[in-house]
Amino acid sequence: MKVLLTGANGYIGKRLLPVLLERGHEVYAAVRDRKRLETGRQPGDNLHILEVDFLRDNPADLLPADLDAAYYLIHSMSASQDDFNELESVSARNFVELIDHTSARQIIYLSGISNAEKLSRHLASRRNVETILSGARISLTNLRAGIIVGSGSASFEIIRDLVEKLPVMVTPKWLNTRCQPIAIRNVIQYLHGVLLHQQCMGRTFDIGGPEILTYREMLLQFAEVRNLKRLICTIPVMTPRLSSYWLYFVTAISYNLAVNLVDSMKVEVVCRENRIRDILNIPLIDYRRSIELAFARIEQNLVLSSWKDAMVSGSRYVDLNKWIEVPRFGCY
Repeated sequence: MKVLLTGANGYIGKRLLPVLLERGHEVYAAVRDRKRLETGRQPGDNLHILEVDFLRDNPADLLPADLDAAYYLIHSMSASQDDFNELESVSARNFVELIDHTSARQIIYLSGISNAEKLSRHLASRRNVETILSGARISLTNLRAGIIVGSGSASFEIIRDLVEKLPVMVTPKWLNTRCQPIAIRNVIQYLHGVLLHQQCMGRTFDIGGPEILTYREMLLQFAEVRNLKRLICTIPVMTPRLSSYWLYFVTAISYNLAVNLVDSMKVEVVCRENRIRDILNIPLIDYRRSIELAFARIEQNLVLSSWKDAMVSGSRYVDLNKWIEVPRFGCY
């Protein structure tokens, strides 16, 4: 079938693209700059690269008219703290205008778990995008995920930085917030599994791993897998601003992303509607195994994508992992 993949040079898009091609689908990979999309394949009969900026008005016939389905994997959380909500809204509306001129039967969107009464700005923006996409004439399948664990993911790299750099951590109280992490492999399996699946059309599902953990437990289990001893002290007086600076200075993420992540980490992200487990019958990978699989990829230099890939500066990013050997027991 003919599939549109937006955000094809992002963390999820780069992982989903080879799966779609291997399953025999004809994929139209939509990116703002084709020079930044490294697929390892030459465009041919099954891969077509489209240069599309969904933040701008585009010709109505820009997309192929005979599409079967479309993945919407565009996010702007690393943009400015003030305007990412508006950017995501504009992008979603422009996408709907274009996709409504095609014969596509399904939109698949990867959103965030938003079951709390009070949502962070990040999760509220995701919910708003869901509303915009549901206004298309095409059926929407909405998958809501929490923390995604995999080599190169923002969550994984933050946890890795904290655990491997800090023997003792003085942390904010949001480390006691519960979440339901999911392995990147399971996310990709779900994204492909719902493709034109009749039981998934027009429905919303929460997707998560088999465990509910606090962020504190995630840090400590990560340390155990890496054979490191870590002490975590939680204090109630660290403000969101201080928490953001803490992540920004200790980890590799940008300050804008740190602010948005801290805002989201104060909200519990646990699955409620996850009947998709019974529909697709996908074996779930637990948190420890997810970490082991991630490091297996890193040590073999087989990291397919990074959270930095879709950033504007991504074209200037040099992957130093190609030149180093990952320490077996962590590092300071």
